[in-house]
Amino acid sequence: MREHVLLIGGGGREHAIARALEDSEADLYACAGNKNPGIARIAVEFETLETTDPDAVVDYAEEIDATIAVIGPEAPLEAGVADALEAAGVYPFGPKEADARIETDKAFQRRFMAENDIPGCPDFETFDDMDAACDYIDEYDGDLAIKPAGLTGGKGVKVIGDQVTAEEGKEYIRESDYDRIVLEERLIGEEFTIQAFVANGEFRTAPAVQDHKRAYEGDEGPNTGGMGSYSDATPALPFMTAEEYDEAVEIIAATVDALEDYRGILYGQFMLTETGPRVVEFNARFGDPEAMNTLPVLETDFLDVLTAARNGEAPPELEFAPQATVCKYAVPDGYPTDPEAGAKVQVDEESVARSVRATESSSGDEPRESAGDALLYYASVDERDDGIYTTTSRSFAVVGVADSIAEAEEIAEDALAVAGEEGLRIRHDIGKADLVQQRIDHMNELRGE
Repeated sequence: MREHVLLIGGGGREHAIARALEDSEADLYACAGNKNPGIARIAVEFETLETTDPDAVVDYAEEIDATIAVIGPEAPLEAGVADALEAAGVYPFGPKEADARIETDKAFQRRFMAENDIPGCPDFETFDDMDAACDYIDEYDGDLAIKPAGLTGGKGVKVIGDQVTAEEGKEYIRESDYDRIVLEERLIGEEFTIQAFVANGEFRTAPAVQDHKRAYEGDEGPNTGGMGSYSDATPALPFMTAEEYDEAVEIIAATVDALEDYRGILYGQFMLTETGPRVVEFNARFGDPEAMNTLPVLETDFLDVLTAARNGEAPPELEFAPQATVCKYAVPDGYPTDPEAGAKVQVDEESVARSVRATESSSGDEPRESAGDALLYYASVDERDDGIYTTTSRSFAVVGVADSIAEAEEIAEDALAVAGEEGLRIRHDIGKADLVQQRIDHMNELRGE
């Protein structure tokens, strides 16, 4: 019997999940608030609905006889969609609302780490009195990160000593409408992500990825949901050691042990400091863009992960191709502060597919020195009868896959050149050799090397 898999969400992360299931023994159905053209072409059916409405999602799941659901974004998790699906007899690969608080409630996340002695937790305090929070900034000996306790799409954090001064930080707190915030010590180092596939008390990890949150080249500008990311052909990144990767995995292990009933993806965002990895945050789902680095090199059938979880088994051992990836997002003009929505997007998908010249295992006109692929993922766009239009978020991503970061970056750039960039903005520096070397030099400096 073929599985009926329901994919919930319509962004680039979900397009990557859909592509990971495209050749599996499953019929894929999808639902989202926007019609993602990439997902729609893979799925048997695409339903437009409000994914934070548990009743609407359950109704559609029952209509299509879904056997497994994969919940992509964080908002449906916070809304209890996993709980509702499970109550209706559909297995959700994603945590229940209570477990999703590891992401959706930053105050809970830090208290949880402290109460369970999970390593890597920074100094922190939580506040629902904004005047008391401002007093804490005055009294604290050092710089602090200001974090709204709830979901902000990756755009709510302000770091004193980096993005704002202490006075600007206090002004941000007073002028915001947040009812709770977390103040925690500023961590200095290089950020990276490790995503874990979790089920039935066990987990498997993917290669590390480094995202780029800042809007503009050179790590300038406001925070975004992520402008792009890269991974290496090994589990660790160039500025890390294998031992530092293993230390981060040990933190994930302690977290999974403490989250007894957790299932789905546990995303650990770490800061590699001079003393080792510290936890920036946890997320309760695949990262976006990090899913587009991880899933293209996953050689294990993702459906096997889902069915093992549903059947009460440990996740299978995961095999990843020893290749590097570079992902670059195209975003609307004005993103993230004042994005222009409703612009028609012209994407030359066929040229993207042809932008990688062939080896024996890939298509194209002439051989290149190493095998590679260029992949296009649609994100927060809306397909209408007369074309594809931007929303207020990221539009599409191009991912280069090759034997090295440098080759993958070149493939991504070649693909972007033919995909079309009119009305869109891209951080072209992501994955380039000089920026990667800056990360290496930064860590060497912190280590005193």
